[in-house]
Amino acid sequence: MESLIQDVRYSIRALIAKPGFAAVAVITLALGIGANTAIFSVVNSVLIRQMPYDEADRIMSIGPVFQDKGQGPGYNSYPNFADWRDQNRTFERMAAYRSRGVVLTGGGEAERVAGARVSSDFFPTLRVQPLLGRTFTADEEKPASPNTVVLSYELWQRRMGGDPRILEQVVTLDGRSYAVIGVLPEGFEFPLLGKTDVWASVSLDGQSLQERGAQMYGVIGRLKPNVAREEAQTEISTIVGRLAAQYPEQNKENPVAVVGLQEQLVGAVRPALLILLGAVGFVLLIACANVANLLLVRASLREKEMAIRAALGASRARLIRQLLTESLLLATASAAVGLLLALWGIDLLVAAGPDNIPRLDEIRIDGNALLFTICVTMLTGLTFGLAPALQASKLDLNQSLKEGARSSSAASARGRLRKALVVSEVALALVLLVGAGLLIKSFYRLQQVDPGFNPEGVLTFKVSLPAARYSGDDRITAFYDEALDRIKELPGVESAGSISFSPLSNTTFYLGFTAEGWPPRTPSELPPAQFRLASSDYFTVMQIPISRGRGFTIEDRKQSSPVAVINEEMARRHFAGEDPVGKRLSLQVALGEGEPAWREIVGVVGDVKHFGLDAEVKPEIYVPYAQQPTGAMTMVVRSAIDPVGLTGAIREEIKAIDKDLPVYSVANLESYVDRSVARRRFSTVLLMAFGAIALALAAIGVYGVMSYTVAERTREIGIRVALGAQRRDILKLVVGQASVLLIAGLAAGLAGAFALTRVMEELLFGVSATDTVIFLTVPVVLAAIALFASYIPALRATKVDPMIALRYE
Repeated sequence: MESLIQDVRYSIRALIAKPGFAAVAVITLALGIGANTAIFSVVNSVLIRQMPYDEADRIMSIGPVFQDKGQGPGYNSYPNFADWRDQNRTFERMAAYRSRGVVLTGGGEAERVAGARVSSDFFPTLRVQPLLGRTFTADEEKPASPNTVVLSYELWQRRMGGDPRILEQVVTLDGRSYAVIGVLPEGFEFPLLGKTDVWASVSLDGQSLQERGAQMYGVIGRLKPNVAREEAQTEISTIVGRLAAQYPEQNKENPVAVVGLQEQLVGAVRPALLILLGAVGFVLLIACANVANLLLVRASLREKEMAIRAALGASRARLIRQLLTESLLLATASAAVGLLLALWGIDLLVAAGPDNIPRLDEIRIDGNALLFTICVTMLTGLTFGLAPALQASKLDLNQSLKEGARSSSAASARGRLRKALVVSEVALALVLLVGAGLLIKSFYRLQQVDPGFNPEGVLTFKVSLPAARYSGDDRITAFYDEALDRIKELPGVESAGSISFSPLSNTTFYLGFTAEGWPPRTPSELPPAQFRLASSDYFTVMQIPISRGRGFTIEDRKQSSPVAVINEEMARRHFAGEDPVGKRLSLQVALGEGEPAWREIVGVVGDVKHFGLDAEVKPEIYVPYAQQPTGAMTMVVRSAIDPVGLTGAIREEIKAIDKDLPVYSVANLESYVDRSVARRRFSTVLLMAFGAIALALAAIGVYGVMSYTVAERTREIGIRVALGAQRRDILKLVVGQASVLLIAGLAAGLAGAFALTRVMEELLFGVSATDTVIFLTVPVVLAAIALFASYIPALRATKVDPMIALRYE
């Protein structure tokens, strides 16, 4: 222990004696360690850390995989869920849930709050105990059961002031009274629903509980102890097959998925985060290579010191330990600075990160992140310190102790190692830069995609009419007609309309349909189409082109002939080679009972990217909202001025019609477009930053090695100049040597890039993982910068004075 303390003290004095070297090494390593700690903290919080439920790894998300809709596990009907729950033997509990916002009135201004309908086993499945009162019982799922509700802690504090007598009170939701039976713990959130303020029983969904084809419920289950997910998957698949045979009219036998709740939540972002973690690992390796080069240079300058210590009796093991102690001290100091950089970086990531990355607000440096940093620090210290230590301790005492002499064999070995490190830096930097180049090109291609509408100058907001006060179709239609008329009169408003689900809101509704003349099919066999209700001015507001026929008019009312408008994709897919305008189709819910209600197709409109600029367009059917009124609509307003500035005036117009109707989800439509590409932008910017750091470190590495090479060869260069070598000869000598290293690094990097960029394929849009332009351009740019870095010491070499060089050493 005493000798170790001596090594530490000596190492500290040695580093203090060379503050420039220590500062450069610490800053270089701190960048790598800090970036790794920050990204690992993101990966740890999002992908690794268990969700805040008891034995969360046993909670599964269960649902059909709708391959034609591109989702899974998806939603299911309540009767199917009930059969899954009753017939399975692998789950302790199983519960159903669905999102359904409500308007809260009384005790203040009307407010739209996030709500959910859940079965009685929902909270027991998560093992969540209420802070006050109780949660739901099985009796509260029965028809005509009393209206009861459970509140979130946050709503209880914000709206009710944390009143401890809340269990004796009644709240009004959507015009109906509900008895408060419980308050949930502070911070409770079910991630697949997001922040939810009020929880009610599924019994409030009424008729939907009886409809086997009404796929609107998510399902979760808690596995029994010692039951594997695969076992549950097999059993549920068997039950699904049995139900498909038992109810062929309502059930289509889609594959069913049983996945961990956490996997369901974070699966979409996992590839991007793991790629970023690998990228920062490359940055750290390049930083280690740079510092190793610095240590090799320092080792050559300390050769006589090491020889004297060896001559005085120090063993090679003791010398290696001394040098590794210095490396670990450098790594420790770098880790301290890196942690500070990581704290700053995490704050920046959380602030700049897209809100559709799950659990982003949970990111922090916890015990796992600190342990990761410690391990990285130790590994880093050994990585960049071991090779220089082995080289520096391999001494020829007779040669090293001669005045002005250096061991040629040791110098040659160190030179080879320095060159190998530069080659590895160039190779790693090239892999990172190719990855960044692919993402940049992909992001550029994505931004060129036409969303099918013009988002500039459009404001969107939602209004939901409580069924208790707007029970008839005429009242619903009258409200939206009046609201649109009032909004159109506001200064700056060019046009206004409404739609059931706005583009890029990640919300839709599917219905099966049949066309006149098609052979009969069961409801489960009907092809699905996205179904949207729209006002007469909707296509005008959104500037969605009408390619054939017409859009809706104010004459398309409930009393007039039923009509529909379809998109181009539906025309291509289901009416290929014919004009769909004038043909009739029938929309059917999965029950498919009764005679078809035929609608005439009066127009075809352009395709709209509803689920992202990179998402596939699906068949879509629009119906006039006045012919099938619904209480919840999204209003769209096009303005010649900043549309957000209209928010206050719009709220006042809605209040003038009904003071208890809140306007919510107010947003500029451009923000929806921006949000749809936010994850890709996030990954692209981070990989660009890591690529830039890698490029800078690689250039510094090339510069450092060539500078030292020039210094080592000063005498040789002087002799060459004295013998008549011209400036171009010296430049060719130095730059040529750098070119050899560069070519080797580029060759290794290209091979690595071809192999590794294939894992990025699902992150790319409109770009191949082996895109020729990127694989040609990036090496050229990297070579140009690296050659420029080598040109600076080469230029210095041309200015060597032969007389001074001949007296060198």
